[in-house]
Amino acid sequence: MKLHEAIRLLEDWAPNAYAESFDNTGLLVGDPNETLKSILVCHDTLDEVVDEAVQNNCNLIVSYHPILFEGIKKITGKTYVERAVIKAIQNKIAIYALHTALDNQPHGTNKVLSEAIGLENSKILIPQSSGILKLLTYVPKNQAESLKESLFASGAGNIGNYDQCSFSLEGKGTFRANENAHPTIGEKGKRHTEEEIQLGVIFPNHLKENILHALFANHPYEEVAYELYQTLNTRRDIGIGMIGRLPKPMSGQAFLEHLKEKLNLQIVRHSGLLKKDIQNVAVLAGSGAFSIGQAIAQGADALVTGDLKYHQFYESEGTILLADVGHFESEQFTKNLIHDYLVKKIPNFAVVLSKLNTNPIHYT
Repeated sequence: MKLHEAIRLLEDWAPNAYAESFDNTGLLVGDPNETLKSILVCHDTLDEVVDEAVQNNCNLIVSYHPILFEGIKKITGKTYVERAVIKAIQNKIAIYALHTALDNQPHGTNKVLSEAIGLENSKILIPQSSGILKLLTYVPKNQAESLKESLFASGAGNIGNYDQCSFSLEGKGTFRANENAHPTIGEKGKRHTEEEIQLGVIFPNHLKENILHALFANHPYEEVAYELYQTLNTRRDIGIGMIGRLPKPMSGQAFLEHLKEKLNLQIVRHSGLLKKDIQNVAVLAGSGAFSIGQAIAQGADALVTGDLKYHQFYESEGTILLADVGHFESEQFTKNLIHDYLVKKIPNFAVVLSKLNTNPIHYT
């Protein structure tokens, strides 16, 4: 297997187009054409994790967090980031990071957190917007159906639980081919009028190359007339955070004890207890203070997240229980999620789960 084949499997699952704009996902170090030996799955790519990859003869590290997040101007080994990158390059080890591409995946980071807590009927907390493109093209009437089928086969026309969605309008198109053209229909130098169908389909951003390839490969015209638009539509099936319901309501104190048990926590930092039971629960793994307003708007009784600052606890406004379980702790199931996916996709290939706990925070 080549590295680019493993990358394709990862991006089929959690496309880079799902990632937040601030993030740095994808292949961070390595040659896509390198032949893979085996894969190490980890949470953070520290230099000791690279050592673990060397010991296990792995030349690809698939990490949840990206080791390269902000721009660096020097690589001298002075910081933990530089040391990890240097060691990876010296040992010809590639590094791939998923991070928010997996966070926004409907069965990704936040789904496994919600399942660990025991939530039912979970749905996306903050759906992703501006992730859908619209294609309009113009095709001879008698060839519209075959082109439509090719676009569908490439992933166009999916809306929620429906597929093969499109819209067509009949009309007349005109064109005149010059002396250098090779027209499929019509004659050079003469304006031609053709009964055409205006065909419209939508598709997610990350399928743009596939859809345009299908368009150009299957459209009968030498020059394909098409229009591509970025929509402001919200994708309800893609987004960050989840909200679901506990099977039975419980008091705030009981819920906090429930979190400690299910997430194996020593402590939970939280806002004041409410005078109501907890049943509707929102989760956002990692740093989720930005989701407080959305959780309240969707009627959550509690929000489980990490990295809340002092003044952010005031934002509970006495309407929601904010539970800070810790950044790493809220993401603790992600490493196994990635490992299980790869093992399922490439069962005959060595995929090693890192044994290192890379949580930088300790409790005494």
